Amino acid sequence: MVQKERKPRGRPPAYVPEVALARATKAFWESGFAATSLDDLAAATGMNRPSLYGAFGDKHALYLRALAAYWDAGRSGMADALAPDRPLREGLRRVYSIALDLYFPLNGQPRGCFLIGTATTEAMRDADVRATLAEALREIDAAFEARLLLAKERGELTGAADPWLLAMLAAATLHTLALRSRAGASRADLEKVADGAVAFICAAGLAAS
Repeated sequence: MVQKERKPRGRPPAYVPEVALARATKAFWESGFAATSLDDLAAATGMNRPSLYGAFGDKHALYLRALAAYWDAGRSGMADALAPDRPLREGLRRVYSIALDLYFPLNGQPRGCFLIGTATTEAMRDADVRATLAEALREIDAAFEARLLLAKERGELTGAADPWLLAMLAAATLHTLALRSRAGASRADLEKVADGAVAFICAAGLAAS
């Protein structure tokens, strides 16, 4: 008996998960978690609400996915910028330059940092968001501190320099850029802030004796 070829049931997803997640991230980034509705997310991703739920779960789950994906990219960017083969000054400048490129898109309004700009509000009432934010901040601190410890070992900083304290200053500068860009500060002014922080961190290490 000849059997008919069985066709797969249902249709394959008509979306690319990475693209849909990026579009959802943009919607959250512009309006924040609370003000972004499921209809907003459906419009942004081009998916209907049932498909959106089937792919990512509820709005909260989608937001957590967006935060995780954003920080995955941020972690990778920091690791590259602070690579051991780059001088300390160049690495710090690169971190801040990459951040400002992200906070000031070529086509669009300044938007600041997605993580700092949106998660700080939600962290007050959402334990999952608070944990995600806290872990990202710890990783930022640790990345700066590891590079500054290496700089001290190599003689880019003197033996009296405090890598932990300098790392806190480096991280605080990054957070300042994130918040002030979202609040309307100009890129030119924030580039001056970043350059001043780099000069201070490097000079503080060399001057400490």
